[in-house]
Amino acid sequence: MSSDAEVRSASEQFYRALNGMANGDAGLLAEIWSNSPEVTTMHPIGGREVGWDAVRASFQGVADNAAEGRIELSDQIIHLVGDLAYELGVERGHFKLAGQSIDIEHRVTNIYRREGGAWKIVHHHTDLSPSMLEVLKQLK
Repeated sequence: MSSDAEVRSASEQFYRALNGMANGDAGLLAEIWSNSPEVTTMHPIGGREVGWDAVRASFQGVADNAAEGRIELSDQIIHLVGDLAYELGVERGHFKLAGQSIDIEHRVTNIYRREGGAWKIVHHHTDLSPSMLEVLKQLK
């Protein structure tokens, strides 16, 4: 399998795991994410998490309040540079967050790194989602 195909496969695995999170189960994310202290994420709910423990907790926090979700990546572009690859695209979908229906459409950048012969995600960054932020504000 070519490196491009391997990164596309890793992306598919990430989006399967992200869909699990949108349905209340963040468990699959640990398989595709690097578990290193250098990983980062900047979610549509704001903030920045650094390190696997913080990244995992942020996804779990969304999963704890999410149901009936579907998130798809479109307009995918992948570029490889040695053992790093970045992916650009648009995430579109919907799910229930704290019982309220949310539609999403935002730009995304994912960065993957080859670790031990496998591609792992090391960074996920999306636009802010005003609808998600509004629901979360109501929960406080």
